[in-house]
Amino acid sequence: MSLEQAAAIAEMIEKPLRLRLVEGAARPFIVGLCGAQGSGKTTVAADLGQKLEASGLSTAILALDDLYLPRDARESLARNVHPLLVTRGVPGTHDVALGQSLLDALARPGTVKFPRFDKATDTRKPVAEWEGVEAPADVIIFEGWCVGARPQTDDALAAPVNALERDEDHDGRWRRWVNAQLAGSYQALFTCIDMLVLLAAPGFKVVSAWRREQEDALRQALTDQKQDTNGTLDDRQIDRFILHYQRLTEHILTEMPQRADVFVRLDAQRRPTLVFQGDKS
Repeated sequence: MSLEQAAAIAEMIEKPLRLRLVEGAARPFIVGLCGAQGSGKTTVAADLGQKLEASGLSTAILALDDLYLPRDARESLARNVHPLLVTRGVPGTHDVALGQSLLDALARPGTVKFPRFDKATDTRKPVAEWEGVEAPADVIIFEGWCVGARPQTDDALAAPVNALERDEDHDGRWRRWVNAQLAGSYQALFTCIDMLVLLAAPGFKVVSAWRREQEDALRQALTDQKQDTNGTLDDRQIDRFILHYQRLTEHILTEMPQRADVFVRLDAQRRPTLVFQGDKS
């Protein structure tokens, strides 16, 4: 997503957000920003945060990606629950309790240490490298690919949606476990969201191309920093990786538009083609 596109979308979010704040919303006010991989969430969140900060509103950005469980914790899940859980991303592979504690801490004065996840090494960075954020925050932007998502019905889980589920989750144990996590602790976390924003991809097929762009950018950044790029994914690995996300991504695109407070439909170039602003809760 270009900086110009991100700025335009951030402005679409900012207008209804400021109306809510004028109405005397409790602080911190939490914006949930949901969008498929590569949809531009991080760039939009950064631009929106800058706009709010410039007007005197203290703003914190919490990324769901930074709440991923460390590699060793996911390896334990893979051994004890299902092998597919070694791959980060789906509900059940985040530290939900940590996320809730961070949101709670941002309501009180002090410095809050935000975790950072290193996608190149596929694990959490050492605590010494976590970023300090000053609290309390007036606005928290909570961004992630499944932020605000709701679980599927049992019937919807019956049939596999792709080859990964067909071949490696033929009995549905993985997807039922993931759905149970989403129905449990994740819903408790998402209840704190005051305004839900959806950046809607035109469909799941475009996510692969968007995800490849992300990986190319990560590889280039590591190269520029003279760091090892062996942990990055090639195209074949990306194609497999995103299959873990397909079921819930498609569910979000079907279910969330009807209740999002701000709905932005994107085309394949991430240009907004349809925008709804209002309260659909």
